[in-house]
Amino acid sequence: MRLRNLVFLGIAVGIASPLVAQDDFHGCGMAGTAKPAGIKAVNRYKNRYTPPADTDIDAGVTLKALLKIGDDTNRFDDDKAAEFVGYVYDVKPGGTETCNCAATDPALRDTHIELVPSPTLNDKTRRVIVEVTPRWREKMAAQGEDWSTATLKTKIKHKWVRVRGWLLADIEHTGNAAHTNPGGTNVWRATIWEVHPITTLAITTAPN
Repeated sequence: MRLRNLVFLGIAVGIASPLVAQDDFHGCGMAGTAKPAGIKAVNRYKNRYTPPADTDIDAGVTLKALLKIGDDTNRFDDDKAAEFVGYVYDVKPGGTETCNCAATDPALRDTHIELVPSPTLNDKTRRVIVEVTPRWREKMAAQGEDWSTATLKTKIKHKWVRVRGWLLADIEHTGNAAHTNPGGTNVWRATIWEVHPITTLAITTAPN
C-alpha cells in the first residue's frame, strides 16, 4: 500500500505503509477478554486495523442520519464505513473494556470523542460517539502523529472535524442511548452506532 499522508490544520490523515498485522496487540487478541460470543464479535469489529476503502463508505450515514430519532438497532451495517463532519463536544479516555483486555494504561485504552451537530445543540441525546483505538493510535505514532487522548483533547475539542472509519453498533450501550432507551435514567448518548475505529481525522470548517 502506498503511503498516503495528508495533513490538514495540524491533524494527520493517513495510512501507514506497509500494513502491519495487529491481531495480537501487546498481548491482546481481536476479541479481547470477552466471554459472551456476541461481545466477542463486537470486539473484533472494534479492533479492526485495516482502513476502509472508498467503496466501503455508506454515503447515507451522516451525523443527521445517526441522530434520527427511533429505535435504530438495525438501521446501519457494521460491515460498512462512514465519513462525515461534526462538532467536538468532548474528548475523554475510554474505560477499562474487554476489547482492550481491561488495560489500565491510557495508551492501551480507547479515546472517546463526542460529536454533536452544533456548539449549541449538545445535550446528551444529540451526542454521537466516535473512537480512536490503541491499534490506530500506534499506527499514527509510527507516522509521527500523536493521537493520544490528551493531545487530541487539546487539538480538536470545540472544533469541527471530519472523521472517517468503520461503523459499529455497540450493543453494550443499548441502555445508554436515547434511541434504544428513550427516557432512560442513564442515557448519555444518542445512539448505539459509532464510528469505531476512526481511521482518519481532520479539523475542518462548519458545514453550510
